[in-house]
Amino acid sequence: MRFTSRTESGFANAVEEAVSSILRLVTIPSPTGFTDRAIDYCYEKIASLGYELHRTYKGGLVVHVPGKSKQTRVLAAHVDTLGAIVKEIVDAGRLKMTPVGGYRFQTVEGEFCKVHTLEGASYIGTVVAHKASVHVYHDLGERTEDTMEIRLDERVFTKQDVQQLGIEVGDFVSFDPRAELTTSGHIKSRHLDDKASVGILLSLLSVIHEEQLALPYSLTILISTDEEIGYGGNSNIPTSAFEYLAVDMGAIGDGLATTEHVVSICAKDSSGPYHYDFRRKLTLLAKEHKIPYAVDIYPHYASDASAARRAGYDLRTALIGPGIDSSHAYERTHREAIAATLQLLLLYIQSEA
Repeated sequence: MRFTSRTESGFANAVEEAVSSILRLVTIPSPTGFTDRAIDYCYEKIASLGYELHRTYKGGLVVHVPGKSKQTRVLAAHVDTLGAIVKEIVDAGRLKMTPVGGYRFQTVEGEFCKVHTLEGASYIGTVVAHKASVHVYHDLGERTEDTMEIRLDERVFTKQDVQQLGIEVGDFVSFDPRAELTTSGHIKSRHLDDKASVGILLSLLSVIHEEQLALPYSLTILISTDEEIGYGGNSNIPTSAFEYLAVDMGAIGDGLATTEHVVSICAKDSSGPYHYDFRRKLTLLAKEHKIPYAVDIYPHYASDASAARRAGYDLRTALIGPGIDSSHAYERTHREAIAATLQLLLLYIQSEA
């Protein structure tokens, strides 16, 4: 999208719309396997714009945007997050859990959480170590699945007390996002991976609709629900697809160039290098239009596009996303990274292959 004085104000509004959607999305519990509420939110937002969309049997969303050509570009982001599932109710009335997604337990120690029952009730608790008190235990030990538990904020002293609340093994556990937008433009929250990108795609669809953009190729947007456990958006890819762009978080850490103020373009992750010409195209678009960006290699990472490649799809694949600090912990990004990612996406979907 080439920006004029008129469209510059519209783009600024689109960035704020993305930020607003992100802040709403992170408050909706959606650990992998428990994503219906977040998908409902996305469905309602997209349906209100008049797009053709449907839910998949796996629980995700597929949105179709027609273009001049039936050849199709795919954009994918995932709404599922880290979380846990109750694996045991111990005699003292606390809960043991098994993690959903890859994280270390020290990153959630002390975090407020909710336990979601099959009957639809939610109970608040806190993730604590069994040996938490230095006044009682000399050796506090490591933080592992075996040593961490959920302390419910209910009057429970036995396993039976907990079961009377309706809590059972298999109930999902979601972590409090503690979302905040600072005056400096930072967005602090859990689950910015990958709800930041989902919010960006929701805003992208609004811009396409409001500006009546004519796209050279048809566009399919996948909102997947299994990325955090490795499956990702490897189903419901149209046979007309030739490019697949995963929109996920940009990793930040030692040896990496990505910051919270840029769109990150991934050259290689643990699944291997992404398509060279596709990555080159995205990099040149960012350079030409002076979009803040960084090209990086993510050592321990895979994406929706990785899942599609492993499933055997014949596609050019690439990966971009806003730079996010402290991934799989208490994360943070900046409004500028949201803007840079949205701008690059707008330029990409209007470009010729």
